[in-house]
Amino acid sequence: MLLLAACSENQTFPMREPYRPGDPGPLDCVPNLDGRIDSEELAPALGVPVSLLVNPVGTTREVDLVGQVIDERRVWDQGADYADDQLARIEASELEGWWFADRFPGAEFVAPLDPAGQSVGVYVHDEAALFLLGVASASEDPPEGRTLLVYDDPIALYRFPMEPGASHVSASDIRDGVLRGLPYAGRDVYEVQVVSAGRLELPDLSFTQAMRVDVRTTVSPAAGAPVVQRQSSFLFECFGEVARATAPMGTDTLDFTTAAELRRFSLE
Repeated sequence: MLLLAACSENQTFPMREPYRPGDPGPLDCVPNLDGRIDSEELAPALGVPVSLLVNPVGTTREVDLVGQVIDERRVWDQGADYADDQLARIEASELEGWWFADRFPGAEFVAPLDPAGQSVGVYVHDEAALFLLGVASASEDPPEGRTLLVYDDPIALYRFPMEPGASHVSASDIRDGVLRGLPYAGRDVYEVQVVSAGRLELPDLSFTQAMRVDVRTTVSPAAGAPVVQRQSSFLFECFGEVARATAPMGTDTLDFTTAAELRRFSLE
């Protein structure tokens, strides 16, 4: 009787509807590979962690910033796998909640300057440029002393549109600043040049149309000799900076071959 009841006419299997995927919605930014980077293609993504492969502090990396021309196209090979590379995760965030927030009226976001996140830059992004408003220590009272450097005028770090051959100079003064707990004043000059475009090979992936941007910074303290710092960044539409080579302090060569720091975008 139990078996018959289980197989009666009322015990039918329900017919399931086919699975219908939801609408994923449009992507915030899709690279169009038009040979330039516009403002909306370098908009900040707040709260999104980014993984970077970085050489350990105190080591150097040999870099080829010129690359090779293959089939009339420049190619940079930065895909070497270094056993001692370390993994850093950084992310940009809103200004609200940071100890120095009241010193940067109008600022939009904060992003780490070093892989450990010990110092941060304060930025504004609009249709004209990505502006650097100043630099601060992430902690209000770190062991090495507080840093708070506010520019009198914003530094135009990247001007839009960015395309090979574009260049500009942006300078600003720092007054009543604090550097590692000591009073500081000085003037910074940023010379920015979009050097070239081409394919960039990294350990985990390649970017078909990256742009190499050289930034030469001259830091002139009110007391002391000026210091030059060079770095070459590789930018890609919608991803932002995907690699960066920073020369040893005092190096003043556009195509330097030794990097004090090499950071590369990673999928780890």
